[in-house]
Amino acid sequence: MASSSLALTMAASSAAAAPETSTTEAQPRVDVTAVTEQARAALVTTPAVETPADVSWSVEAAAAEATPPPPPPPPEPEPEPEPIVERTTETSRDTYREDVSSEVTAETAAEPAPEPEPQTQAAPSSGVGSSIVGIARQYVGVPYVYGGASPSGFDCSGFTMYVYAQAGISLPRSSDAQRYAGTVVSASEAQPGDLVWSPGHVGIYTGNGQHIAARSPGTGLYESPIYMSNPVFIRVA
Repeated sequence: MASSSLALTMAASSAAAAPETSTTEAQPRVDVTAVTEQARAALVTTPAVETPADVSWSVEAAAAEATPPPPPPPPEPEPEPEPIVERTTETSRDTYREDVSSEVTAETAAEPAPEPEPQTQAAPSSGVGSSIVGIARQYVGVPYVYGGASPSGFDCSGFTMYVYAQAGISLPRSSDAQRYAGTVVSASEAQPGDLVWSPGHVGIYTGNGQHIAARSPGTGLYESPIYMSNPVFIRVA
């Protein structure tokens, strides 16, 4: 028992004799004078946070709500068609006729009146046509003489003038003047005894596309088909 008490006393004395050490002196000291301003700001603004291992986390789901777009505006109404007014009364018809008549009268007054077309009368049939052809054939073979107007010699217009004179009809001397001595007829209306004319030449039509005429020096007067391309038929009698 005495030995036990002695051991306890020595342990207590040893504990009392041990030097005291503060908590502050136990932590290591760090010189921060050489740390840059950027590093100091990082130490202050980003402190280290330690989380216990048994901490549980929970996140609430965010509620999202979709808003539909506004409906389109309603279409504009179409304009109503104008009513159709029918003319059912006599007054409306009379008014319409008056309007049309006034328009026609105004247009007629603005336009000059058309000139009347010349009336073409058919040339009368020659009563002496066959006689003229008979007289002309009597001189077949007479020589051509320039300026001749007798049975001793004929040129074209001298021959026609002489033959017509035998039938009692007077013709001008030149072929150009004989062109206007009577009425022009078409080829389908031509009859024996009519003049057959082309620029610089004239003869007497004998029918069926034939004519008799004085043609050129060295050739006697004879009857032959019409050789002119566009002959003019002239009825004198």
